[in-house]
Amino acid sequence: MSKHQIALFTFTLGKGESIGPVPLRELWMRASGTNQASVGRKLLAGDAERPVYTLYGPQSIGDLRGVELRLRSMLEAAHLRASLNVLHV
Repeated sequence: MSKHQIALFTFTLGKGESIGPVPLRELWMRASGTNQASVGRKLLAGDAERPVYTLYGPQSIGDLRGVELRLRSMLEAAHLRASLNVLHV
């Protein structure tokens, strides 16, 4: 992750669902319209089956609402039941 990126979205997937870092980064770059994107994944104590994924991008990313809608649509198209949270409005 670049030092100029901030966390923009977090999400969890349905029980037993997962996405690898490469497909996740590709999905995030398509949704955000920038190749200045990175992803993270961490396990929370007591819930190893549902990691939290974080999507990072530049503060200057435009139309965050549009990015959110594209991201939701892409996750749905991939048949992933995501619970998405917007961190910056």
